[in-house]
Amino acid sequence: MTAALEPIGLLRCGYRSKFGVPRQSGVVPQALARVEILPEFARPEAWRGLEEFSHLWLITQFHQVPEDEIGLTVRPPKLGGNERRGVFATRSPFRPNRLGLTVVKLEAIEQGAGSVVLRVSGVDLVDGTPVFDVKPYVRYADSVPQAQSSFADAPPAPMALRWQLQQGMQAPPAAHREWIEQSLAMLPQPAYHAPTQQRQYAAEFDRWRLRWTLDENGVCVVGCEEIAPGQ
Repeated sequence: MTAALEPIGLLRCGYRSKFGVPRQSGVVPQALARVEILPEFARPEAWRGLEEFSHLWLITQFHQVPEDEIGLTVRPPKLGGNERRGVFATRSPFRPNRLGLTVVKLEAIEQGAGSVVLRVSGVDLVDGTPVFDVKPYVRYADSVPQAQSSFADAPPAPMALRWQLQQGMQAPPAAHREWIEQSLAMLPQPAYHAPTQQRQYAAEFDRWRLRWTLDENGVCVVGCEEIAPGQ
């Protein structure tokens, strides 16, 4: 038996590609996004009372994962990328149906003539992610403090970060820099890569393309270029 799912909205944020996105929600509080609700669901009565909740569940789809890359075992980054686990024992995006479940903080609800936008923060999703459902987070039922979480029992400790840009380059404005620094400090690169200044990583954050290295002192941002519109 199969069921056809249709999005109720699209998520818009500054993470332009999968690389650089936090591996869990909430670890980068400054990761802001908006959920743009599609017109057929943007009726005020459908969202009445949601403002009384501080956090939401988003049911989404990892739309940038090709369907032919789905498998029954995966290599979790937190285990160094060398140990296989069953896909249903992980939160890997390489899974049947490519469905995701994430908790976000509700910052605001913006309603206009035939439009509804949810302003949220703490996302771990890429720009353009389809949103299939929104549910309020219920603290007494959804939080289990004594739960065991195997290899994912604690968040990674953020790394120190410094900027050493090449001559003529400028860092993004402060309002965006805090979000970018929080993202890079969570080490989006593969966990099995040894710290070395010889290896550079690159990712796009909103309208900036960043390059960085990793050494024993932490993350070092060495390049920052503004992306031309349309690129």
